[in-house]
Amino acid sequence: MRSIVNILKIFVAFFYDYARGLSYTIITILVLGYCLHPARFASHYTFIKTEDIYDEMEKSYPARDNSCTITINHQKSQLLYPEEHPREDPIAMARRLGILPGGQWKPLNCHPLFNVAIILPYRNRQTQLTIFMNYIHPFLQAQNLDYRIFVIEQSPMREFNRAKLFNVGYAEATKVNDFHCFIFQDVDLIPQNPDNIYACTKMPRHMSSSVNTFRYNLPYSGLFGGAIALTRKQFERVNGFSNVFYGWGGEDDDFYSRLQSKGFQVTRFGPDIAQYYMLVHKKESPSSARFENLENSAKRYDTDGISNLEYRVLNHQLRPLYSWILADV
Repeated sequence: MRSIVNILKIFVAFFYDYARGLSYTIITILVLGYCLHPARFASHYTFIKTEDIYDEMEKSYPARDNSCTITINHQKSQLLYPEEHPREDPIAMARRLGILPGGQWKPLNCHPLFNVAIILPYRNRQTQLTIFMNYIHPFLQAQNLDYRIFVIEQSPMREFNRAKLFNVGYAEATKVNDFHCFIFQDVDLIPQNPDNIYACTKMPRHMSSSVNTFRYNLPYSGLFGGAIALTRKQFERVNGFSNVFYGWGGEDDDFYSRLQSKGFQVTRFGPDIAQYYMLVHKKESPSSARFENLENSAKRYDTDGISNLEYRVLNHQLRPLYSWILADV
């Protein structure tokens, strides 16, 4: 009898261990499946709800009877061959879309609510620039914006300084128009959702929080690069970007710290709205000076930025799809 009981105990123990191991396997599969499901690629962060987007936008002009409508329908657009070089001539495209020289456009059948300058730092990215222009103009016009695009190209004299080019773009844009909102964006990022309104919100907005190269995740909450939107008052309050970050890296973290020092709270749209496709390009080598610059950044907030900006414009052209400025920084 005792032997039978012992056999039963062994059987029960074996079955228990087997079942427990099987359960762990099943649980592991379920957890991995949950984490790796495409729906999980979107980060979980605080964002403006879709139904609140319109109310959170910072209007450039007061609403009137004939104001343009902004329709937020939460439908993702289709990418227009993002890696294919456009075949349409820029002059023909500008004529077809009614774009004025220098990349200017505003709707004619209604009064726009948003007045925007889009600033693009640039050097040796002709393919990406052509693709971007081909895509962005129809995207912006569908939002009934009063906008102008500025491409700020750096001369080859020194290492690339993305942040300082943003400052140059801001300074040059304010010379030609009293822009209310500024979009600072990299030329290799293509917005994928028409609900991603290219205008400013009541607080500085990180527009590109879901990029395909990060599997549409936000890598860390302090990320504030790629594409961002600030009103003129917000940008001037933090003294713009730092001018010292030559080479790749560090300037976005410095700018985020500037916002924090002035009490700004960064806002974002939802992960499914703030989606961007990054065009393929060669990665730049990081600057060895970026860590030292970040360590000392707080000491320079009030003295390093648009307040001490120095540069020289070498050339300026009103091209069919954008205003081109070649600058020595």
